[in-house]
Amino acid sequence: MRIIKSINKLNKEVDFKANIGFVPTMGALHKGHLSLIDSCKKKCSKTLISIFVNPSQFNKKNDYNKYPSNISRDIKILKKKGVDFVFIPKVSHIYKNKNKMRIKIIKKDKILCAKFRKGHFEGVLAVMNQLLQIVKAKFVFLGEKDYQQVHLIKKFIKNKFNTKIISCKTIRDNNSLPYSSRNFLLKKKDLLKASIVSLKIKRLYKLIKKKLTNKNKLKFVKKELVKNGINVEYFEIRNKYNFSKKFNKKNFKIFIAFYMNNVRLIDNF
Repeated sequence: MRIIKSINKLNKEVDFKANIGFVPTMGALHKGHLSLIDSCKKKCSKTLISIFVNPSQFNKKNDYNKYPSNISRDIKILKKKGVDFVFIPKVSHIYKNKNKMRIKIIKKDKILCAKFRKGHFEGVLAVMNQLLQIVKAKFVFLGEKDYQQVHLIKKFIKNKFNTKIISCKTIRDNNSLPYSSRNFLLKKKDLLKASIVSLKIKRLYKLIKKKLTNKNKLKFVKKELVKNGINVEYFEIRNKYNFSKKFNKKNFKIFIAFYMNNVRLIDNF
């Protein structure tokens, strides 16, 4: 495994004409990331991982400072996985000036996380724009836990880069809670409490699949969660293809963002 910390070295060491798969991460690796690497290795001849905590996607400086980075742990994990290249750039390598740290999104897209985390996706699209100019991979692997993020990235890179986004299913623990780097910030009791949210949404999803009118149960589920002391930011059902509120039994998705001990978590079913 080669660890690369500069763009020049990246261009010298990586043959981007080959079948390269790219997994962009902010580190704090977990089983969700490892499943993306597995998918990448199956489809591509070489696997390239980036570790870059992108400052422009954090709408709160404290959130950025609290991010659970642990590069040495991540490198050990990636060596065991047999990754070919790890790209660890500095902020100055990715952003030459502040104008490149945000890309505007249209008003229609300012829903769910985009509504509550102002500037977040503008920062996500900016870093993907910069990374894909540097890492000219054929495929990029992203996890569906960040479903809205994957949707916006796909829309943004269409006709802009010769790169295909491969979205991969959410990986969950035994209690149905999705793996997330933010989980490292929580104690075991908080994680168990957070899993109640995932289990309740899963149950609601199955009920709506059986009968669409069960969508009306969402407000009761929300009341239950609030009763259990869970601070719900948003809890909505939308069309999984276009994010409109027009959906049926075949194309709906449930989205939630909530706080657990001041740590923001998201999930979708």
